Amino acid sequence: MKFSKNFELSAFFLLTFAWSWGFWGLGGYTRIAHLLAPFGPTLMAFLFTYLTSGKGGIRNLLGKGVSPRFSKVWLIPALFLMPTIIGLSLLLVVLSGEPLPETPLTGNPLTLIAAFFYILVLGGPLAEEFGWRGFALERLQAKYNALVASLILGIIWGLWHLPLFYSTNELYKNVPFPGFVAGTILFSILFTWIFNNTNGSVLTAILFHTSGNWGHFAFPITATQWGSLYSLIINFAVVLVVLAVWGTKRMKREPTPSATP
Repeated sequence: MKFSKNFELSAFFLLTFAWSWGFWGLGGYTRIAHLLAPFGPTLMAFLFTYLTSGKGGIRNLLGKGVSPRFSKVWLIPALFLMPTIIGLSLLLVVLSGEPLPETPLTGNPLTLIAAFFYILVLGGPLAEEFGWRGFALERLQAKYNALVASLILGIIWGLWHLPLFYSTNELYKNVPFPGFVAGTILFSILFTWIFNNTNGSVLTAILFHTSGNWGHFAFPITATQWGSLYSLIINFAVVLVVLAVWGTKRMKREPTPSATP
């Protein structure tokens, strides 16, 4: 089935919002609706991939979620960048005089291992990244440079979370929504940086998303007064470094052409 690229992407976003916001609206009445809501991006990605590219497109998209064909050095930022930023933010909170909130590090550290895998499967990454990065980011970058595509996707991704700010979800209780969207924009830029340098790997996007959410579990900065602001500032500084070194067009170092003898 043939769609124009603009229609395909617009329909993907529209149906993703309809699925997730609809189930989040029912989440107060049924647990299964709350569990299904985050899977909107991934389900719609596979739906539109099948409609436009058939089974071959499905296999290709799935392959991006499991293939290890990328430089393994990128596992370092994928797994450790966000926990480092969030942990440093919590350290700054303590140094500025706030009490250390209760964390798994001071309780039962073994929960950190189980939490990583729970977050990966049911905490957002698997439910979202085939859609946001595997489907939408590639199509946005076909039309815009990497920075602009990241800004657009970061805003849409942030707005997608809006119903959670009207729910009883404790994770969003102390976070102002404009600050949250600013965070998803910065996070989106870092996603693109890793995605583009790993041959469009959805696997690294899933791991990066997991490590970010896990970092908030291990270092609960949203339970503090200034932690989220510190995190935003550090994220902004890291993004500036990434853009300065890797550029805004592709956020990727292009091979240097060999000199002709």
